[in-house]
Amino acid sequence: MSKVTRTQKPKNEQATPLRRGWTTGACATAATKSALSALFKADFIDPVTISLPKGDTPSFALAYEKHSEKSGDSFAEAGIIKDAGDDPDVTHGATIISRVEFGAKGSGITFHAGDGVGMVTKSGLPIPKGEAAINPIPRKLMTEVVETLCKAHKFAPDISITISVPGGEKIAERTWNPRLGIIGGISILGTTGVVHPFSCSAWIHSIHRGIDVSRSQNTTHVLGATGSTSETAACEIYNFEESAMLDMGDFVGGLLKYLRANPIPKITLAGGFAKFTKLAQGSMDLHSGRSQVNFDWLANIAKPYVNQNVKSQIQNANTALEALELTQESGIDLPKIIANKAQSSALETLRGAPVEVEVIIFARDGKLLARTDWKA
Repeated sequence: MSKVTRTQKPKNEQATPLRRGWTTGACATAATKSALSALFKADFIDPVTISLPKGDTPSFALAYEKHSEKSGDSFAEAGIIKDAGDDPDVTHGATIISRVEFGAKGSGITFHAGDGVGMVTKSGLPIPKGEAAINPIPRKLMTEVVETLCKAHKFAPDISITISVPGGEKIAERTWNPRLGIIGGISILGTTGVVHPFSCSAWIHSIHRGIDVSRSQNTTHVLGATGSTSETAACEIYNFEESAMLDMGDFVGGLLKYLRANPIPKITLAGGFAKFTKLAQGSMDLHSGRSQVNFDWLANIAKPYVNQNVKSQIQNANTALEALELTQESGIDLPKIIANKAQSSALETLRGAPVEVEVIIFARDGKLLARTDWKA
């Protein structure tokens, strides 16, 4: 049997197309359209089709509906279960409910946070403090739906929309909303309405909003860490405020590209040896499923300092940790070399933006392995 390299798949292993999904904003828009139809004494629309910014016209089946026509308490609610496709989205399977009611004459279209939807408490986000965490594009999509239906049914567009997500407050604990100052639940997100598989667009969106919040608070030094161990270890060095920690995770590219256009004076990048080896190689997504350590490259980096036998062992290493241990046995400070190259890769991505970069590499137990000087 021939050997399969780390970047190959066996010939009989067929790639399965990944399913795309729909954002919480798209679900909220569809739920609003169906509920508003019922409020106008028509039936709930089920399935309900909406138009998204790039021309997609998905249809959604209702998972929940409720209609009250009591005098002084007329409302309609519709709920849709979010399907994120094959994207690892924490809101996958959540029920997005829209409750629509008639507002006071001249009040226009208003948005409110129901159970499980957060409230904005800090500046620097696209929604002002004191508002429901329903982002601009979902608001625009719902506004268009309301205006269209109101015109068709000859009603003034004075409609109150309340979005709820049962269990959303618990889901939000697995997001960065608390750190961003969004309290009480999740955000209703989306720019295109589409969730592309493994784009992790919600994560990158949160990184961007974290940078916005830091800039609005005039923060001059922020942290991008690949995980909790490196974040904790870096905080022991710098004692970062919570709002200065950007939850980079694997998305160093998403962080650096946004910083390029929205600079903060200093950023510390902190992570483990394997992930930062991939950054040193030029990878901007450090997830194990989307980038790999190139052991031939790593062996060439170590070549000036090791004999041919050790170089061959690095080339055939099973993990980055094994390669690291091989060089440690030879007295080679490979983490320092990787840290410097990772810093260079980060600076290349920043393209001269006024941001100083420091790279710190930690072991899995939080022990400091390498640290660069500051460089811009």
